[in-house]
Amino acid sequence: MRLISYRHQGLTSYGVVRDAGIVDCARLAGAPPTVKALLEAGTVDEVASLSAGRDPDVRIEDVEVLPPVLDAGKVLCTGLNYHTHREETDRPKVDYPTVFIRFADTHVGHEQPILRPPVSESLDYEGELAVVIGKPGFRVDVATAMDHVAGYSCYDDASVRDWQRHTSQWTPGKNFPATGGFGPWLVTADEIDDPGALELTTRVNGDVRQNASVSELIFSIPELIAYMSAFTALRPGDVIVTGTPGGVGAFRDPPVFLGSGDIVEVEISQVGLLRNRIDQG
Repeated sequence: MRLISYRHQGLTSYGVVRDAGIVDCARLAGAPPTVKALLEAGTVDEVASLSAGRDPDVRIEDVEVLPPVLDAGKVLCTGLNYHTHREETDRPKVDYPTVFIRFADTHVGHEQPILRPPVSESLDYEGELAVVIGKPGFRVDVATAMDHVAGYSCYDDASVRDWQRHTSQWTPGKNFPATGGFGPWLVTADEIDDPGALELTTRVNGDVRQNASVSELIFSIPELIAYMSAFTALRPGDVIVTGTPGGVGAFRDPPVFLGSGDIVEVEISQVGLLRNRIDQG
């Protein structure tokens, strides 16, 4: 099932994506009001049943697509988690994941502009797989970690490289407004038999810049969940962003950064395609 958050005629809602459009879940009797509330209630299966067989209420092309989880409590991002990216940055091997925080209010949805801030000309793309938590967990074992996954989405952790490098802490370069592309929807975990078999491709203006299998992660999804839940309790709607492969603009020769009018697409097999235009902030 694909769950999408959207705005239509001034109203914010969410729904189930069908081939012909969106079944508005907010109109279903007893359905929670948001995707996060749905995950917190643990009633995804019930909403799937309620929406089955219903005609779509609205076409996707007629709505503003929003980030699938609008109010994520935590967005935990992973740096340097593909060998190809670690090697292009000339970083050493590490024993633990590199974790940093992104704020949920930096997210933008599919077909919404990512904004290059006026204080920098070093905006870069980072295509990634996002994992959305559906079941609370603290000190989760690797063996049971996948039980806590609600689903998956595409993510562009667009990074302002010069601000990222001001100090050893990356927070400033990762949290400018409207720099986190997230969407277009959440594909529920039951639709993905093996997330390691997913293939991630990032394109800029149609040119392939990144391509990798999720199986190439240095720290796997279960390992990330176990590690992150060892220091913070995970809640439904929290997002774990799993890392980007090699091929980012900053480490090309010469470096290639994003400018106004560029189109970045992050496509993940079985999940979807996230597209964002770059505008000047």
